[in-house]
Amino acid sequence: MTIREAQEEIIEEFKNLNDWIDKYNHLIKLGKDLPPIDSEYIKKDYLVKDCRVTTWIHSTLKDGRVYYDIDSSSMLIRGIIVVLKRILSGQKPEDIVNSDLYFIDKTELTKTCAPARVSDLLKLINKMKLDAASFINK
Repeated sequence: MTIREAQEEIIEEFKNLNDWIDKYNHLIKLGKDLPPIDSEYIKKDYLVKDCRVTTWIHSTLKDGRVYYDIDSSSMLIRGIIVVLKRILSGQKPEDIVNSDLYFIDKTELTKTCAPARVSDLLKLINKMKLDAASFINK
């Protein structure tokens, strides 16, 4: 599935949610299903810098595609992680770096989440793209 196709799937999923409370609860539910990150990555080296909640990320390149292991102390951010992994994990580094993540506006996540959480979302996306960029030409 391409990044665009995955975003369209997420947008369609969120269309069925009537208001911000439903969207918020959906993200919380998704967060509960996120498997925890391996304990070897719960270290300072893997923290997403400047996030208001503790969030760890570990990225790997396998067969020319980037895979992410991510976890957070916030259940809402965990739900957002599930969405981001559905869109970006398993994609080519170049595609991740060049992706336009328009699903954020289409799902109205910026209206659903508090400004601090939106900031954390953007920092997480930036880190995912930076990690993907580090794998280009490897």
